[in-house]
Amino acid sequence: MIALLIDFDEDEDRLSYVKHQIPDDLKNRVFVLGVFSEPERLRRDIKKSFENIGEGLAKDCSDNTNELWGHAFLKHNKTELERMMSSVKPFLFN
Repeated sequence: MIALLIDFDEDEDRLSYVKHQIPDDLKNRVFVLGVFSEPERLRRDIKKSFENIGEGLAKDCSDNTNELWGHAFLKHNKTELERMMSSVKPFLFN
């Protein structure tokens, strides 16, 4: 399984574009996530390091919360995040 992290650069069609580039036999194992604008804007907005952001996102996944994933720059990941969590949570976050 692969988590593909991308900058969406405020392009609402970016997810569709990227998913169309993934071969059909891999689509169920590739999860596309990212900041809607740019990671630097998220970092400035929440005033945390990238390491702390990553830890916070992982904690949200582990705790079934949406504290950081619900941020305006990340909430567009909801559907893809739910798909990923249903696949990886059983072995990553027990």
